[in-house]
Amino acid sequence: MVNNHRGISYYGGRSSSSSTKVFLRKPSFLIITLYMIILFAFSIFFFHFNTRNALDDDGQKPLFVEHSQSQSGSEGLQISDEQLWDAPFSYGLHPCVKPTSKYRAAQGSDRYITVRSNGGLNQMRTGISDMVAVARIMNATLVIPQLDKRSFWHDSSTFADIFDEDHFIKTLQGDLRIVRELPKELESLPRARKHFTSWSGVGYYEEMMQLWKEYQVIHVAKSDSRLANNDLPLDVQRLRCRTLYHSLRFSPPIQILGEKLVERLRSRGGRYLALHLRYEKDMLSFTGCTYGLTEAESEELRMMRENTNHWKVKKINATEQRMGGFCPLTPKEVGIFLRALGYPPSTLIYIAAGEIYSGNIHLSELMTRFPNLVFKETLATKEELKAFANHASQTAALDYIISVKSDVFIPSHSGNMARAVEGHRRFLGHRKTITPDRSGLVKLFDKLENGRLREGHSFSHLVKQMHKDRQGAPRKRKGPSPGIKGRARFRTEESFYENPYPECICSSKAGRIRS
Repeated sequence: MVNNHRGISYYGGRSSSSSTKVFLRKPSFLIITLYMIILFAFSIFFFHFNTRNALDDDGQKPLFVEHSQSQSGSEGLQISDEQLWDAPFSYGLHPCVKPTSKYRAAQGSDRYITVRSNGGLNQMRTGISDMVAVARIMNATLVIPQLDKRSFWHDSSTFADIFDEDHFIKTLQGDLRIVRELPKELESLPRARKHFTSWSGVGYYEEMMQLWKEYQVIHVAKSDSRLANNDLPLDVQRLRCRTLYHSLRFSPPIQILGEKLVERLRSRGGRYLALHLRYEKDMLSFTGCTYGLTEAESEELRMMRENTNHWKVKKINATEQRMGGFCPLTPKEVGIFLRALGYPPSTLIYIAAGEIYSGNIHLSELMTRFPNLVFKETLATKEELKAFANHASQTAALDYIISVKSDVFIPSHSGNMARAVEGHRRFLGHRKTITPDRSGLVKLFDKLENGRLREGHSFSHLVKQMHKDRQGAPRKRKGPSPGIKGRARFRTEESFYENPYPECICSSKAGRIRS
């Protein structure tokens, strides 16, 4: 037995006896040299094979490093800084919003459109951009829109309080005529009051021009989603982008403070993550999401939904909402999600949100994992925020500026701000935006809760695989969901303002505007 092992041959599997005979003779120098070369090569192969297996067994793969247990008692994984913070490869794409050669200069018009913008800040912003394009299509003068003062926040801000009104009028003067007020002589005239059909195309508004035969003023009661997402002329789409990304600049007080807060964040750690934590009372009530809440909290939200007249759906199955991915992630779920992605506890996180429901009771579940949380109230002085008190749209504008300029943006729910910020970040060069797959994550969270999974390498791998294509990389806008016909299909399309590619994002130098 000993002789057999010592006589193992590396020449294609010869027997031990034949090998022995070779060594009994006086081997030539060539045979000895060849034998040693083969032996050396095999040693290198054997060493490499064992080393690779050892690395695999220890979890020391190039991109993933397993750490000791976090404060929450779960194992966390951290990937390289480039993987965590760097923007996706943009393939040389860049903003392009200049008109085509066919675009004609604005013409003066004695027909006027007045608008009452509805919703929160970002719903109003995208709605105003739509109405600029509608006024252009209908060859009308646009009166500076009135902002919504009856929404949940009851914000009394005027257009000029939130936006740079002079800049808005000046930058769009080549596209259409904009005035601050309706001429006095027209104020007493009858107006055509219209609820323009949602997601309409150019043909619809060309038909609406028949109204000019009887009226000189058209009043639009709602501004949101007045234009289709797709199948519009290129110049109409680019006008929407010029309006939203260049002309609707925030008023100087908002813009200046927003820039200051970004600088303060940078001074704390260089890089920061903006988290749009949609865990406000109105959001939870509107969506009917009560997971993780007490019975008293759930009842309070139900009563709020019942007593809010313009919310049409009163009875909601909270479990179905959550399983379908329609609920915002809870602060605890956000913490688990960020750790699974590889962000360390020291990560600087700016919370872009209104007042979190029940305050620190729920927020503490995120703070135990990520203690380096920053809010407007801790970043700015009381004196700086004094001018914005009781003006939710103005403070939301600060959140918007900080979110757009962040290294990474993550929304816990796909609301108006999340879509608007993602679209703006795509427009500016596809800055990293991670959109959680909420329905997929809920299934993993439930497995954690019932013990079928635990936080660590396997869980982190599942989360990363689930989100490898949800990081804001370039892609064309999604069309309607399959199988849906009629006008209902427009509701399922991806918003133009969530992803303005390809109309406002180009691969050539033509039409490039630096932002």
